[in-house]
Amino acid sequence: MDTVGDLARMLVLRTNQTRLNRDLDRLGVEMATGFVRDSATHLGGDVSGLVAIDRTLAKLESYRVNTTEASFLTGTMQTTLDEIQERSEQLSQVLVSAELTPSEEMLRTLADEAETAMGQIVNGLNRSVGGRYLFSGIATDGPALADVDTILTDLRAALSGETTAAGVDAALDTWFDSPGGGFETAGYLGSTTSLAPLKLGEGETARLDIRADDQVFRDLLKSVAKAALATDDGLGFPDDLQIKLISDAASTLQGDQAEVVELRASLGALEARVEETATRNAAERTATSLARLELVGIDDYETAAKYENTRAQLESLYAISVRSSRMSLVEFLR
Repeated sequence: MDTVGDLARMLVLRTNQTRLNRDLDRLGVEMATGFVRDSATHLGGDVSGLVAIDRTLAKLESYRVNTTEASFLTGTMQTTLDEIQERSEQLSQVLVSAELTPSEEMLRTLADEAETAMGQIVNGLNRSVGGRYLFSGIATDGPALADVDTILTDLRAALSGETTAAGVDAALDTWFDSPGGGFETAGYLGSTTSLAPLKLGEGETARLDIRADDQVFRDLLKSVAKAALATDDGLGFPDDLQIKLISDAASTLQGDQAEVVELRASLGALEARVEETATRNAAERTATSLARLELVGIDDYETAAKYENTRAQLESLYAISVRSSRMSLVEFLR
């Protein structure tokens, strides 16, 4: 009978130990997460409201990722356009001196300055972040434009034989603007399809559709290329034509600035809308999270008290077990 009593007592102790360990584990998880572990039991089996809240939070999280990406991309684009605008403005101010000091050495210096600026503009339009090229449309895995040497080499062939400013302008227009022309076949390497709009929120999307083949960049590169090739030895333009080309380039660059400014203004409006949407989404996410907390959140103080009480009960149970059977802690927990 004593043996049976001992076994029954041991069974009761182990049963209570299992229950208390389970409660201790549950309370520990709830203290760590701030939410009840068994939502269905806590809500009496009606979890429809919780499911709807979780669905909304998941959607808001996807919006947060998209607005973060859109903010980063538009900010980087804006920085790039600022650099391009500043560099082209500096170049136009330098090129106006062609008519003032039209020496052969000065004209070559101005042409070299234009070629350097063209390289910087091309590099800007080939900018990538995280291995993703910004101005290549959906072809984000490659640069938007060929390198400046490749572009100028192709342009030299297009301008070969021209002897007048009108002829040079016509050849440049054909290369840069004609469908299937040199720019589209040898200059632009990206896709003619823009990135799909990013969904920022309910009814809010962001179209990051600025590409290096946009007309604003074609016009800008055309003006810079005209000055860069004005003194090219292979083309052999006479001095008066060289002066004319560089002066015209300075003049058209001034007009090109307006297009860049307009593009930057449009991008700035998009940046503001992305920021506003992100703020609105954050407010909604906070409100929804509070609603979830109301449904399945815990009282930190009450849960901590229950945890300590359960731990004390488990320690007391162990003490009783030791006195009853002189077992070790390792054996008790085995």
